[in-house]
Amino acid sequence: MITINSFLHRNDLKDLIRRWMYCEVHPSDADLITRLVHFNNIYLSRYLNIFSRKIFQGLHKCELHSRPAFVKSDLKDIITANPSYRNPRIDGLIADYQAEPGRFYRETPFHATLFFKKSDLGDEYLGSSRKKRVHRMAEKSARRIIDWMFDAIRKRADLLADERARTLGVPRDQLATSQQEMIEEFLKAESRLVEDFRQKREIPDVSDMINDVAGMKVILEDSRQGELLNVLRNMEGCEIVEEEQHAGKYNATNVIVRYTPPREEILSHDLSEKIIDVMRLRASRPGDSNREFAEFVRSGEDHIYLEIIVSDYEEMLESEIGRCMHEDRIIEQRLRQPYNGHLAKNIEYLMEYLFVFPYSAQYELGELPIKLWNRYLPDYFDEVLRKLYHIPRGNTVAE
Repeated sequence: MITINSFLHRNDLKDLIRRWMYCEVHPSDADLITRLVHFNNIYLSRYLNIFSRKIFQGLHKCELHSRPAFVKSDLKDIITANPSYRNPRIDGLIADYQAEPGRFYRETPFHATLFFKKSDLGDEYLGSSRKKRVHRMAEKSARRIIDWMFDAIRKRADLLADERARTLGVPRDQLATSQQEMIEEFLKAESRLVEDFRQKREIPDVSDMINDVAGMKVILEDSRQGELLNVLRNMEGCEIVEEEQHAGKYNATNVIVRYTPPREEILSHDLSEKIIDVMRLRASRPGDSNREFAEFVRSGEDHIYLEIIVSDYEEMLESEIGRCMHEDRIIEQRLRQPYNGHLAKNIEYLMEYLFVFPYSAQYELGELPIKLWNRYLPDYFDEVLRKLYHIPRGNTVAE
């Protein structure tokens, strides 16, 4: 099942996801998912800020300053306003962006911190740290589960084809199978998997890890990119576990690191009033929230995983306003998903509900509104979210 390695108590979250797929809800789940989402969000934000500053200071040996970004235009406007250098491609990209900025997904939500250093030409952009939004975490978790389900269904369909070959007395590779027969076998296999969930039959668990809920983008020209690896190797509590080069449409290096955040530094200041108010809705007293957060951090795993992407300035522009724009890649991923049956849609609904429930004013969970073995129209899930957030119906007029 899904393990989010940027979080603490990730086995608790993995177990909760598995149970909810079987519609097994414990009385303590409302409190559990609230702490897993909100406390991890705070923990992640704090360690990511500490880690990012160490990286940028190690690379640039200067005083840093930063500003938050909430939508992609906060980033795209900055990187096009003060280019690090110019060439015909860069000038063309910037001209296209400035001519029609609305084509470049400027309103995309973006939870990030942008880092700068002072230079003779003003603020020089160094890179950013970012955390995946709740919706993107839900979407990515659902996609991984759906991919696993699709593989499981195909394997069961292959077994049905094997049985048909044996019945006909022919080798499997000589079995003539029409398109309609393949579809029927796939649907039968899908129905058997759905029935396994309904009957709460144990399904072989395939572990899948998500390492990029917390991440950074570092801008370095090619001749300096090796410096990043040296900074990482010399950082206390940091270990490089994976390094992957991307070449072609997208040119960058992805690095996954295992990092041991400084717990006491993370716990050196209290929670904000905003998060205390959120926890109060769950019957937590203000003093208890700080104590519970400290217990959450100290009892969690020692290390987390995060992703660092390093590229030069031009390739960073390509990823934000050019040939491999991040938002276009997200749309392509959604379109390429091979399995889109009702079971896949139910996984998407369930993951979305799981990650947004802690942000609602509802403090009792009750029965889950999504069961994998039922069928729903998207309109139904719209109603689920409306009720969760106590949004009145927009098509009725009260007398």
